Amino acid sequence: MSQVTDRRRLEALQAALAAEHAAVYGYGVVGGRIGESRRAEARSAYDAHRARRDALVREVRDLGGQPVAAAAAYTLPFPVPDSAAAVRFAAELEERVAGVYSDLVRAAAGGRRREAAGALREAAVRAVRWRGGSVAFPGLAERAGTAGTPTASKTPTR
Repeated sequence: MSQVTDRRRLEALQAALAAEHAAVYGYGVVGGRIGESRRAEARSAYDAHRARRDALVREVRDLGGQPVAAAAAYTLPFPVPDSAAAVRFAAELEERVAGVYSDLVRAAAGGRRREAAGALREAAVRAVRWRGGSVAFPGLAERAGTAGTPTASKTPTR
């Protein structure tokens, strides 16, 4: 592979890692607000994002990169005071993760591309479960009309 392709792949891996850090943080918020009936679903998603995050850290290191660190806190795209908002937030988290993995699918090849496509599919399925409906192009925010994502914050948030 060329240096440009390797750099693009590493950048896409780092973006996926950053998204997984945000998802892990976000599911901490979701877990604190979600109703009992969906708590196991939130825990399962949290565990899946932690596992993907850890795998991405190893992969970035294997490529000679320094894994991007998680932020100390993230700004939420909207207040999450109750279970209904936690469900909406979980769907937003998954749509954001799907979008980042769609970029990784474009930047990768072979087994890495298959892994990224699998992560995209899993995030899209979780988003559908949380939202109760699907979008035509999961992972493509410009097609789905979504934009809410947690972003790194320099100050702690609620």
